[in-house]
Amino acid sequence: MELLPRSPAEFGSARYWDRFFRQRGQRPFEWYGAFPELCPVLHKYVRPRDKVLVVGCGNSELSEQLYDLGVCEDIVNIDISDAVIRQMRERSAGTRPRMSYLLMDMLHMDFPDAHFQVVLDKGTLDALLTDEEEATLAKVDQMFVEISRVLQVGGRYLCVSLAQAHVLKKAVEYFSREGWVVRVHEVASSGDKQQFVLPVFVYVMTKFRKIPGSAAQILEICHEEQDKPMRVQSVEQLVAAVKDRQHYALLCSQISKTPCREQVSLDLCDKESGKPRYTLHLVDSPSVKPSRDNHFAIFIIPQGRETEWLFGTEEGRRQLAASAGFGRLLTVSLHREQHYQGMAGIQAELSGKVMELAPPGLPARQQVPFLSVGGDIGVRAVRHCASSPLSGDFVVEDVKGDGTCYFRRLIFLQNRNVVQSEARLLAPTPLPGQKKRRKDKKKASPTEPAGAIDKSYLCCEHHKAMVAGLCLLGGPDALPGELTVLVVGLGGGSLPLFVHDYFSQARVAVVEIDPSMLEVATRWFGFSQDDRMQVHVCDGLDYVAKLAAEAPAQYDAVMFDVDSKDLTVGMSCPPPAFVEKPFLQKVKNILKPEGVFVLNLVCRDARLKESVLGTLRAVFPLLYSRHIQGEVNEILFCQLGPTGRREPSELGARARALEGALRQPGRPWDSSYVLADMLQAVHII
Repeated sequence: MELLPRSPAEFGSARYWDRFFRQRGQRPFEWYGAFPELCPVLHKYVRPRDKVLVVGCGNSELSEQLYDLGVCEDIVNIDISDAVIRQMRERSAGTRPRMSYLLMDMLHMDFPDAHFQVVLDKGTLDALLTDEEEATLAKVDQMFVEISRVLQVGGRYLCVSLAQAHVLKKAVEYFSREGWVVRVHEVASSGDKQQFVLPVFVYVMTKFRKIPGSAAQILEICHEEQDKPMRVQSVEQLVAAVKDRQHYALLCSQISKTPCREQVSLDLCDKESGKPRYTLHLVDSPSVKPSRDNHFAIFIIPQGRETEWLFGTEEGRRQLAASAGFGRLLTVSLHREQHYQGMAGIQAELSGKVMELAPPGLPARQQVPFLSVGGDIGVRAVRHCASSPLSGDFVVEDVKGDGTCYFRRLIFLQNRNVVQSEARLLAPTPLPGQKKRRKDKKKASPTEPAGAIDKSYLCCEHHKAMVAGLCLLGGPDALPGELTVLVVGLGGGSLPLFVHDYFSQARVAVVEIDPSMLEVATRWFGFSQDDRMQVHVCDGLDYVAKLAAEAPAQYDAVMFDVDSKDLTVGMSCPPPAFVEKPFLQKVKNILKPEGVFVLNLVCRDARLKESVLGTLRAVFPLLYSRHIQGEVNEILFCQLGPTGRREPSELGARARALEGALRQPGRPWDSSYVLADMLQAVHII
């Protein structure tokens, strides 16, 4: 401890360093970055014939190792400590004739201009730039001026650093402003126990003649596993990229020592594009009793199934980890923009990286299993990509579900883990990676619909509950006669299609604000309009307000299944304006006295949810709720109350009668869809 400075300012004091090296004696002091780790980077930028200046050499063995291994020999070392210069001269006397040690201040060097091809700095800038006081920054500027002066054009300033944000930003801003090319290398770890948890970086600043009036910057980062550098557009992006690597190193250090109380998630990005390739979720199960073979496992989530409750929620992943029986389970989601070479290819690609996330106590050379559902990575085919001013970027994709079923999905990429709309496919065309049944079967183009839509199947549980809510309509008959329904929010059109097809006398009006969604529903999800199904492309708020003013009390049922584009609000469905009291009064006005208002509510903010429920109760005397198990969705059935409160037994009887009326000979019906089950868990709020 007596070797540490009393204040950061002492790092620039010759007296401090003399005392430091006298007390340390002959033992080499390496701040960070052992030679085997630095060598691959230094080999790229130091040539045997280069004349090299090492600033702030201390008693590091770096220069000696460069000399002894033949990387280069013409090396000049300088330091402000007389004690260390005398010590290092003695160490190299007679064995390294072309290497010299000089007592010199790097802020005021005696060398002529353009004297060196390489200036090497191992920790010196970090030691000098301990704060951002004016005097410190002035010293750093002087250091950079001197380094620039003694370097030839085309020469390289190689700075080994821990890359604290203020240090990196200062160096990059200065040299990029001078027209130099800036590249930051992350140094590959040797895997040995290190003095520092944070990774070591090498800044490579290549000197070019400054072009007057040019503001062009060349900024690059090269991660330890990359040979090809990645270009970034600004100093801020470069600093952020380095910070990401530092956070990852800290995370790996932390989780290698102690189990995680909370789930950890991170993205692994593609080397070329920088886009996310894998999303990892790390789940520790303290209840699992450790044995030699159950410490750690990797679970590959099949493509297209990452949105399922078991894989897409914290509680689901916790249950998956417990049932798998491993102390630490790392789930891996695959991204739709990426191509994968099967399970073996993914395993080869991830094996090295996932071991950085291994739990404490993992036996040496332990084989870590890769698990999946059915042993494969699933199938996903993107059929359509587009962008809308209202909905942003979106995709339509076909995926293989559990078993033999295939599904078509609409995904808004701003919320890519949520399935916006889903439909089951009938006899789909084989997707990429699937075998065709007949050799002469023509492969569908990815831009054309493949497979017919099963309109009898409601994929979404909340849609099933919304349809079951029609049992609340008044009247003695289980199946209402002429039924008028307003659906706000089209999506893929599954909900209005089902009502249209199974309630043969229903007249359905759909309001959709985004014309792109009508095109998607028609082209990709089998949606069509006729005299009983009409779509109005407009804002639902305006449409309902106009109806309330011009034609009140005309709908038996009003259904809201509309998402919010504002992800900052704790309610993703519906937008807040749809549940404000003045607007709900308008919804009440367009309902018939015995009608029902059905609302799909997705709200994670407990206070906001309670406020919404309070507003609904203030407008509608009767309020029923049906929570969708395993999801955030809650379906609310709101009525004006002339028929009175219906008990669960009455609701069940009406649901069974309605289902019986809907199940007609020759008409397909999903046997798993039992209306009475949908209403069994309904409770009055």
